[in-house]
Amino acid sequence: MKIETHFHEDTFTLTYIVYDESSKDAVVIDPVLDYNPNSSSFFYDAIDKVQAFLEKESLNLKLILDTHAHADHLSGAQELKKRFPFAPYGIGCEITQVQEVFKGIYNLKELKTDGSQFDLLFADGQEMQAGTLKFKVLHTPGHTPACYSYLVEDCLFTGDALFMPDFGTGRCDFPRGSAEDLYNTVHDKLYSLPDETRVFVGHDYQPEGRELKFETSIGESKAQNKQLKASTSKEEFVKFRSERDAVLDAPRLLLPSIQVNIDGAKFPQPEDNGAMYLKIPFRARG
Repeated sequence: MKIETHFHEDTFTLTYIVYDESSKDAVVIDPVLDYNPNSSSFFYDAIDKVQAFLEKESLNLKLILDTHAHADHLSGAQELKKRFPFAPYGIGCEITQVQEVFKGIYNLKELKTDGSQFDLLFADGQEMQAGTLKFKVLHTPGHTPACYSYLVEDCLFTGDALFMPDFGTGRCDFPRGSAEDLYNTVHDKLYSLPDETRVFVGHDYQPEGRELKFETSIGESKAQNKQLKASTSKEEFVKFRSERDAVLDAPRLLLPSIQVNIDGAKFPQPEDNGAMYLKIPFRARG
């Protein structure tokens, strides 16, 4: 098994292409759609690079995965699916909870909240086959209630649950996010995996301007993660995470990202003038 990593500098997102060199079967995790908020326009540079790699290596794309409904970038899953129509798009089954919450926030009256926008909905502990690649699906809530990590052989793709040791963990202040849940996820579930398990993170924010890093290990995280070591108590983490999240700004692309991503990464339907529109809640600062 090999792993190709693409870093999206604008959103600090890591996209992973996991593939079997012998069978040429491949899975793409967390693809990104480029979006310019100033002009409210999208483009395909990141997806073009993924497609170019798949074609260069003559890979058979078997599955497209998102670790959760991202709030900091638009998912490129549907665009990738258009280009590789036989590859289903999957996400965790708790996406329905996220749909229910944001349907109300955005007043999206037509939004279905049954997860039917996705081809596959996963449950905790489920094992799945993507060609010759075998995955185990782990429900890893806290950042959102619908976060999942994917375990392939000795490689764990953690999305926004666990970052590089010098950065810490994902934030927990999104609707139905929970610092207590994230502690249980990381400390009790992920840290129970073998220390040599390789960890591939969903973002790298390059603290203090350091070079890009995207791979750590369970053992290194247990010993060195600045926010949540194996020795960190739940009370310590919940206090830290709650205080930290209280002063964080909302993600720059939160408003467009959530609307698209909870609807299966699909664009809004064009209106009678042929244009597509996203909604922006407008309220007094509280």
